Parts: sequence; C-alpha cells; structure tokens
Amino acid sequence: MEELKELAEAAWADRTLLQKDEVRKGIDQIVALLDKGELRCATPDANGENWIVNEWVKKAIILYFPIHEMETIECNPFEWHDKVPLKHGYAEMGVRAVPHAVARYGSHIEKGVVMMPSFVNIGAYVGSGTMVDTWATVGSCAQIGRGVHLSGGVGVGGVLEPVQAAPVIIEDHAFIGSRCIIVEGCHIGREAVLAAGCVLTGSTKIIDVTGSEPVITKGYVPPRSVVIPGSYMKKFPAGEFATAATLIIGRRKESTDKKTSLNECLRDYNLGA
Repeated sequence: MEELKELAEAAWADRTLLQKDEVRKGIDQIVALLDKGELRCATPDANGENWIVNEWVKKAIILYFPIHEMETIECNPFEWHDKVPLKHGYAEMGVRAVPHAVARYGSHIEKGVVMMPSFVNIGAYVGSGTMVDTWATVGSCAQIGRGVHLSGGVGVGGVLEPVQAAPVIIEDHAFIGSRCIIVEGCHIGREAVLAAGCVLTGSTKIIDVTGSEPVITKGYVPPRSVVIPGSYMKKFPAGEFATAATLIIGRRKESTDKKTSLNECLRDYNLGA
C-alpha cells in the first residue's frame, strides 16, 4: 500500500508521470482495490469515533479519468458512454440489483445490499444489509455503513475535490427518510433517524431542541438522534426570514427495533403520519 500511495502522490504532483505504464497500472490497481473493498477513501480510527480521509486514494480516483478513454457500454437497448465501466457479477457478490440499478466500477458493495433503481458512484462504499431505495444516489467516495436504509430519492453527495475534504459518512443502521439531501461531508451517526425532507450541508444549522436551551452544531448528527426538518429566523437587509435548518427532537429508544419504520419512530414524538 505504501508503494501505491507514493506512486499516486508522485503522479498527482507531476501529471507527466501518467504517461508511464507502471504508473497507469498502479492507478488501475488502486481503483481495483477500491472495487474489492480492500481500500477505502475514508476509514474510522481504532476507536471508531473519528474518520480519517485517505487523500491519496481520492487523488488516484481523479487520476483514473485522464488515463482512460471514453467507451460505449451497451446493454441492449440501453447505451452509455463513459470512462468508467459498470460493476457486474452481482450474483457472486450476493447483492440484489433491481433494474435499473447502476453502480460504477471502483465502488464497493457488500454482500446483502439491495439496490432498487439507483446509482452508486466510484469510490463509494456500501455496507452489508443496506437498502439503496428507488432513485437514491450515493455520491463518489461516500461511506455508507451496514444495515442503513436510504429511502426513495435520497441524495448522498459525492466529495472528490478538494481531496482533503471528508466524504459524506452515514454510519451503521441509520434510517434516512425520503428525499433527504446529505452533502458536503456531513456525518450521520450510528442508528440516527432522519425524517423525510431533511437537508444537511456543511453550513446547515443542526439544532438540538431536547433541552431547555437550543444547542447548535453543523455537519454532524450524533448517534441515535431523531431529526426533522426545521427553520430558524435570520435577519437580512430586506427583513427577517425563516432559513432552513434541521432539529434534533429526541433520541431513538432502546425499545425501537433497528428495522422499525420511520413513522413508528416519529410517533414516539407525536410526529408520525
């Protein structure tokens, strides 16, 4: 791995090295390791509390594109034109992929994942038992844990550049409601529940309203949090207006099964449909 890291760093600093066969083969090898799940764009530390961004891996993904030509990919009657091939061999991987589920080579999808018509980009990691529901998208380098439910239309952003930026991370057994948007390196803690329509960016206020005073953070939803869309008032030259935010309204109860529906969890807080 150290040799591959040095190769990627050298090619990143001097793109003329991409003309060498050994460098091109090294970049291809890095992406192949990503595809197999033997390498990741970000990894948790020994305590599992903090995530370390492997910048050199992201650099290798970016360098993968200039060393490959565009090719036509056909699956009659469908056709694509791209530099990255599609994943294949889902039966051998133990993955259920419903038409028109698409995952690009260089992403890793563990055994037991269910992909409804959806998209998983290069560099992403999807843990076992996760549901990628209809029209959900998992962006480049995003790290999705095990037993996660990405509901219909969820948009998980990709972060390839800047290379030092953390990708979106969704930890084990989180439940992400329909049409949620999670981008700009936001981190969703283990077993958190996001209600439909939550939008989380790097600058979105996450307001914990469970205590006597609001506690405001950004970019991180603590484990087992129950989160709903909200707003806060902000003054502008033209007046005071409501600005989008998300609200932590409670914690997932121990009695709530990991596979509970979102509505059941929200009913605990008198917010269910």
